[in-house]
Amino acid sequence: MAGALVLLLPFLFPSLFTPLSHALPSVFSEWNAPKPRHSRLLKSALQRQTPDEQLADLWRPLAQQQWKHCARSDSMSSLPEKSQGYIQVFLDGGLNQQRMGICDAVAVAKILNATLIIPHLEVNPVWQDSSCNLVRLHPFFCSYAARSWIFDVDHFINVLKDDVSIVKELPDEYFWSTREYYATAIRATRIKTAPVHASANWYIENVLPVLQSYGIAAMHHFLTVCFDNMPEDIQRLRCKVNFQALVFVPHIRALGDALVTSLRYPPSTSEVDGTNYLRQVSDSKNKQGTGKFVVLHLRFDKDMAAHSACDFGGGKAEKLALAKYRQVIWQGRVLNSQFTDEELRSRGRCPLTPEEIGLLLAALGFDNSTRLVYGGEARISTLRSLFPHMEDKKSLASSEERAQIKGKASLLAAVDYYVSMHSDIFISASPGNMHNAVVGHRTYENKKTIRPSMTLLGQLFLNKNLTWPEFQDAVVEGHKNRQGQLRLRKPQQSIYTYPAPDCMCNA
Repeated sequence: MAGALVLLLPFLFPSLFTPLSHALPSVFSEWNAPKPRHSRLLKSALQRQTPDEQLADLWRPLAQQQWKHCARSDSMSSLPEKSQGYIQVFLDGGLNQQRMGICDAVAVAKILNATLIIPHLEVNPVWQDSSCNLVRLHPFFCSYAARSWIFDVDHFINVLKDDVSIVKELPDEYFWSTREYYATAIRATRIKTAPVHASANWYIENVLPVLQSYGIAAMHHFLTVCFDNMPEDIQRLRCKVNFQALVFVPHIRALGDALVTSLRYPPSTSEVDGTNYLRQVSDSKNKQGTGKFVVLHLRFDKDMAAHSACDFGGGKAEKLALAKYRQVIWQGRVLNSQFTDEELRSRGRCPLTPEEIGLLLAALGFDNSTRLVYGGEARISTLRSLFPHMEDKKSLASSEERAQIKGKASLLAAVDYYVSMHSDIFISASPGNMHNAVVGHRTYENKKTIRPSMTLLGQLFLNKNLTWPEFQDAVVEGHKNRQGQLRLRKPQQSIYTYPAPDCMCNA
């Protein structure tokens, strides 16, 4: 009866659940957006003119740096004569969390001389992803059909064939080892969540005995393999998985290439055929930046806003909705901050709004002809006034292509990642899993990536007396060394975000 009552609560008392559906989205909708918070800077930015020399410098690719992309594989790597057993992994979270989990799963299999069963990617209810609904056997990298995958499984296995033994299917003798089996009771073959930054020895001491006793060990949730004091061959293997073995399947690459082509060669209406593939290219090739585009990862959503505890100018309605959202979703684990909004911003702890990221781009010198690809819908009217040539998947893809990806969060994330990797410049409004994954991969490929200085920008936006020239000078000076310049990984930092020196060669 108690269970039934819980299930009926949303229907009996719908107002209690309003913050999860209607209240919060309406707070962040365009019609309810607050007035610009930096109108003085915005007015000047709308009248900006950028010299051709500055534009050319902005779009110029990165020069080769001290560390370069190279295939560092262990020449002595070989498969063990006998496998210790099977490693089974269930990964949750978004695409980029799962991507890192896959890399660590391969590392664990290598450490234990075990055979890896293709990981099971669980659907996170937050994403409302319908991608894996039809997949029953091994929903690894699944996208929109029962036999379609986000990543190319055959490529994945082939690239790693000399490093780790990998099988697609659960062996028949372990048919009982399923997600449902482990959800119903404590099982001897299930490994509890590893501690943060677990060492190789932890896996040898805690997982290997299970393998030797039962022939299989199942691991749940996100793997957290230590980034420090790991054997060099394990580090190199993780790099190989992330930057070489994990490639998207052909149909995702084809869709991504179609979107990239649309951005590089914007056509007139008559130049686009029914499938959104382009027949002719634009003839306006004499302007700086023509054929180039910027990918902007806005990440201005209800989760980010609620978690930050910052004030985004929406008044009491916004504050109330965010407070309710924190309470319902995180059950009080994320409370209102003890710091004021001004203190949070001066410490760089508030995500940039679309208005603020637009002012940053304008100050760096991007003019209003810049082709800007963005994700998200909330409060972009001010950003669009600065950059009218804004595009998203809806405006770039044909109706057939949109139908393929509608309601499929994993597939959408894969397309976003692919286009981000092929952009001339990538910029993220605030750190996060997508930011970390793309920044690390673009660093590996030596591609220009702008990393906003959150502390500097927070302090600049707090100063309401700044003139546009003062703001622009401070932004340009503060971001001279934040446009893709390589940074060596520090202790406890991720090799997936900072690939040098573990994944790269000294030039």
